Amino acid sequence: MLQGEVISIYVAPRAGAPMESRRSVEAIAGRGLHGDRYYDGSGHWSNTPGIGRQLTLIEIETIEALECEKNIVLAPGASRRNVVTRGMPLNHLVGREFQVGAVRLLGKRLCEPCEYLETLTTKGVLTGLIHRGGLRADIVSGGRIFVGDAIHS
Repeated sequence: MLQGEVISIYVAPRAGAPMESRRSVEAIAGRGLHGDRYYDGSGHWSNTPGIGRQLTLIEIETIEALECEKNIVLAPGASRRNVVTRGMPLNHLVGREFQVGAVRLLGKRLCEPCEYLETLTTKGVLTGLIHRGGLRADIVSGGRIFVGDAIHS
């Protein structure tokens, strides 16, 4: 059994808005994170069909590796992912259900970086995050996610 933890949580109220740090957030099954742009349908990709837009996760180890390997300093919230984790290899969760605190999620697909992310951050982020930009997940059963919550697969 794999295990990790939530080290930070972020939401943005609308497309392109700065990510706001939260100590906890309400995850609504079939909808997303309360207060986030995709919950309200105002995210950059809200009008584009796709799966796994209810919640996104990224490993802090990836953000740290980006600095070591590419000399790119990216604040965890600047990754535009909702939940930053430690100790959980997220790529292994595609197609699998897993638990974040009291919330049950289903890993849908990798959260590959896009040019839009690079326009909001810095050159090199796109290539530095290919195949390790995080995970897109759907909320199977909702509840509250807290910083410090355990992640179990």
